[in-house]
Amino acid sequence: MNAMRKLLLTTGIAALMTVFAGCGKDSSPEPTGKMGTAAVPDSSHHDDGDKHAGGTHDHSGWWCAEHGVPEEECGQCNSKLAAAFQKKGDWCKEHDRPDSQCFICHPEYEAAFAARYEAKFGKKPPKREVN
Repeated sequence: MNAMRKLLLTTGIAALMTVFAGCGKDSSPEPTGKMGTAAVPDSSHHDDGDKHAGGTHDHSGWWCAEHGVPEEECGQCNSKLAAAFQKKGDWCKEHDRPDSQCFICHPEYEAAFAARYEAKFGKKPPKREVN
């Protein structure tokens, strides 16, 4: 039980640090519209496309715990992916993320991504660190 408390405390502190660090914002113009979630470009690299300042976000795993989507599809972490989403018209200007990943406007999308995580790992995904 004590080990579980330490794990929860450590996770909570890490989440707070991430929230206070925040994401970088891309100031390029953004087209509007929607696209299906199936057409997602490959981004198995997050080096020069990484939008996170300071490199505090770990991109090595399959899941982006910060945003609640698979890393290779995270349009908030990878500026090259963000540009591809914008080019296809899949962008929420209000929340600066792909519309197909905007859980603020479309909470039902979060459940669909969570189901993919559960199918792969047999458990619920970690709670998203930010909105």
